[in-house]
Parts: sequence; structure tokens; C-alpha cells
Amino acid sequence: MTPPRRIQKKPAPPDQTNAENFYYVKQMQAKTPMVFVLRDGEKLRGVIEWYDKSCLKVNRDGEPNLLLYKPNIKYMYKDG
Repeated sequence: MTPPRRIQKKPAPPDQTNAENFYYVKQMQAKTPMVFVLRDGEKLRGVIEWYDKSCLKVNRDGEPNLLLYKPNIKYMYKDG
């Protein structure tokens, strides 16, 4: 009698892919103009200066720079 074979499961995906960090760094280095659509529908335009775990610092032309909390951002895209 042969012992039962163990079925090997695929390993669980990593908790962190670093895709978000890669995207922010790429946009920061290129100084890409971005549009940030907030949860309430307001649109803000600017360039990402830096980011951390919970927020983005956005530089804007002719308007005050902002610290945007990530949970308040519905989505963002490249301007233009």
C-alpha cells in the first residue's frame, strides 16, 4: 500500500507587491502632472513631491501645496 500523496498548493501571494511604491517613485522622478479625484468628486491637479504610508504631498502651480491623505483619494491619473 502506497502512502497518500500530498497535494502541493501554490504559495500565497506576497502581502506587499511594492507596485504602489514603484508607481509613486516613477511619477515623482518624471515630475508627471497628475489629476487626483477625491471621494467627494473634487479634482486636484499637481505633481507628487513625496509620499509615505498614509499620504501624498502634492505641489501645485499657482496654488498652495497640499498633503492628501490616501483614503480621501478615489483615484488618480496622469494629466494630459
